Parts: sequence; structure tokens; C-alpha cells
Amino acid sequence: YFTNHNHNDFKLETVRTFQTSIMKNVYWKEFSLLVFVWTAFLALQITKNRTASCSTLYWVLNFLQIPVAVGVSMYKVYGLISEKRVLSSKGSQPLQLYVYCLFGIIAGLVGGLLGLGGAYVMAPLFIELGIPPQVASATATFAMMFSSSLSVVEYYLLHRFPVPYAAYFTTVAFIAPLVSQHVARRLINWLGRVSLIIFTLASMIFISALSLGGVGISNIIHNMDRKKTMGFENLCTYGV
Repeated sequence: YFTNHNHNDFKLETVRTFQTSIMKNVYWKEFSLLVFVWTAFLALQITKNRTASCSTLYWVLNFLQIPVAVGVSMYKVYGLISEKRVLSSKGSQPLQLYVYCLFGIIAGLVGGLLGLGGAYVMAPLFIELGIPPQVASATATFAMMFSSSLSVVEYYLLHRFPVPYAAYFTTVAFIAPLVSQHVARRLINWLGRVSLIIFTLASMIFISALSLGGVGISNIIHNMDRKKTMGFENLCTYGV
């Protein structure tokens, strides 16, 4: 268990591990909802890419993703309220459940505008809401994997990326988390501070912000010197 000490830091007191089968460790009802959303988004995206760009059907398919996402989110909020579950965060009032959904939407919008994965924005928000760092990190990482896998399958079906490159990056992305998880667990057990996760997330966000800002400013200066456009063009021209 974890206890809260001064400076809002979490000190690791006791770590207990339990082994159980995957059939009992997965909430299959919630997992089936995620599979439904994943499949619906994939079908809408593939159908959209096979229609005329900026046609009426094109925009209808685009905006159909909103009721799917909002509908599933509201369904889960209603389920949490009706079942009266106590969340592992600051309180369990119904209003806070809607706040969580709103923050998730804002995180997705900000991540998309900045070119960052939504997990970089969601993790700090979850921690601020009082969710334990381990849960915040795992949830944000799963959200990133959820959206990324959707894009990978979509582009594969549309024949838009080379398979060898995808296989290489998939292998690296699979090995890197295993190594980092092992190292992080060792460091947490050695230091006795779960706040290491918070500092790691903060460092990643800080480095990403500096990198994106530096590259963006450099590109803007380069385009201004060469009298090029800033990249704001008609979306329908490129058939996105």
C-alpha cells in the first residue's frame, strides 16, 4: 500500500504481488467496449478514405466518430454513477466523472494540435486529479497504444507504410517498455519513492516541449527566409 507524506509525495511502504489468470484479471465488459470503439473508428476511417475528399459523405463519416466516442464515455459515466463505485482519486462525486471525460477530450485536442501523444497531456492531468502515479501512467500509455494501433492498422490496409520499418519500430517499442519498467521498478524499490514516475513524466514533457518548440521555430524562420507558406493550406487540396 501507499501512504501520503509531506510535500504530497508517495512513499513506498509495502509491495505485494499476486498472480492470477488473464481471464480474471481483465474486465471483459469494459474491454469489449474498447474493442467496439476501436473497430468503429477503424471502419469509419477506412470508409472515409475511400470516399471523395470533402464530399458530404466524407464529412458525415468524420463527424460520426464524435457520437461513438461520446456515447461510450457517457455510458461508462452512467454505469459508474449507478453502481456507486468509489474511485481511487479525490472523491467519487458524479460531477467529477464528467470532469474526467472533459479533461480527456481536452488532452486529446491539445495533443493533436501540438503533435504530441495524448498520453503526455493526460498523465499530468490524472495525477493532478489525485489518481495514483502508477494508474495515471498505465492509463495514459494504454490510451496512446489504443490510438496508435488504430492508425497502424488503417495505414497498413491502405498500403501507406513499408512493413520492414513498421516491424523494426514495433520491436523497439516492445523491448523499450519492458526494459524501462524493469529499471523503474528497481529504482522505486531502492529509493522507496513512487514520485519517480512523476518526475520522469515531467522530464519527458519538458524535453518534448523544448524539442517541438525549437524545431517549429527553426522551420518557421526557414520558411520565412525562403518566402514559403507556413503550411496552412486548403485541406481538400491534399485529399486528407
